Amino acid sequence: MMDNLVLMPKHEAYKSSGVEWLGDIPSSWNLKPGVVAFTENKRSNKGMKENIVLSLSYGNIVIKPEEKLVGLVPESFETYQLVEPGDIIIRCTDLQNDKVSLRTGLAKDKGIITSAYLNLSVKNGFNSRFLHYYLYSLDTTKVLYKFGSGLRQNLSFLDFKRLPVFDIPETTQIKIADFLDKKIAQIDEAVTIKEQEINLLKERKQIIIQKSVTQGLDPNVPMKDSGVDWIGTIPEHWETERSRWLFRERKEKARKSDEQLTASQKYGVISQQKFMELEGRRVTQVELNFDILKHVEENDFVISMRSFQGGIEYCAYTGCVSSAYVPLIPCELVHSPYYKHLLKSQRYIEALQCTSNLVRDGQALRYENFCMVDLLIVPFEEQVAIANFIDNQEKLFLRNITIMKDQIEKLKEYKTTLINSAVTGKIKITQEMVGQ
Repeated sequence: MMDNLVLMPKHEAYKSSGVEWLGDIPSSWNLKPGVVAFTENKRSNKGMKENIVLSLSYGNIVIKPEEKLVGLVPESFETYQLVEPGDIIIRCTDLQNDKVSLRTGLAKDKGIITSAYLNLSVKNGFNSRFLHYYLYSLDTTKVLYKFGSGLRQNLSFLDFKRLPVFDIPETTQIKIADFLDKKIAQIDEAVTIKEQEINLLKERKQIIIQKSVTQGLDPNVPMKDSGVDWIGTIPEHWETERSRWLFRERKEKARKSDEQLTASQKYGVISQQKFMELEGRRVTQVELNFDILKHVEENDFVISMRSFQGGIEYCAYTGCVSSAYVPLIPCELVHSPYYKHLLKSQRYIEALQCTSNLVRDGQALRYENFCMVDLLIVPFEEQVAIANFIDNQEKLFLRNITIMKDQIEKLKEYKTTLINSAVTGKIKITQEMVGQ
């Protein structure tokens, strides 16, 4: 797709812009300070002229749903600023925070927005869609960050008054904006389709896991009712059992030689050091009092703090975990890789959530809750076969999902490059391209 840019027409001649981050620009284009294009809107909502609350979300100005307004806004919206369609909204604070995805948005609706945002109106002779694409380009390529000041690299209207903007005919601006509107819509649609395909793959994977762990791999085996709601029908030679007879609680205190481990839904049970490297943040480590830690063995399971969400984690290491966790020792009938998939199946998680009305977001699940949900007893050799089958299926799904995620990233990179190339004149937008 990137080759398409190479094939697009170029302007007849280029000249140096004199601005390092702009490079060469078409020889017929000139630069002027942003003061010729932007004015700062400070229209207040005094007297409650408007009550449609807007917000900047992932580069779009959206209307906030009423249910999200409770408890998150002031008693009066009079402190908010009025927004008109065509206004450009900028999030000006904390430019060094990479977690903020996009800082610019073009308003399509009339409403109000918190005064924490900068509201730019576009002067006559300039097109708001073109200028928004220009600012979007400076945002995604991090150029906008060069204009910030202060400890947190904040922006102000003064920065936009000084910002170089292109002095080109408004008809040219509109032609570029029309072209980008069409192409970006196509790219965004392609991304949405890929994301939907990923979700379908994930759903398909869950169906395969659920069917495999509760019904086995032989489609012709005689079936019977398990007598357990969450399990349903099972092969005739399988049985069910109370969880406490398959897993007992490990209460052994940590050993001095134990490596400290962390249980997470994202990575399973891994070393704290590895967890901190993957997450890029520190977690509290016990330096002296090992008595508050619990010993775990390889092939144990760990009931982590959010186990009702599916956080019963398989442990592939020997070490120790926080006393907030509950280690489980599997009996000799258990092939841990099989139960790793069983305990992560969606219907099991839902059954676990029904064990107590005290289980809420952020609360830990107790061993007693775990024991309330009956489990399957499957012949050991079948457990091994099912676990191997699911592992191979997951590799295939992961490979396909990774390919689609890479395609999405390439589409997003192309979108960024296309916008930047169009608004800075690196490619020439013709009327034929707009009409294509």
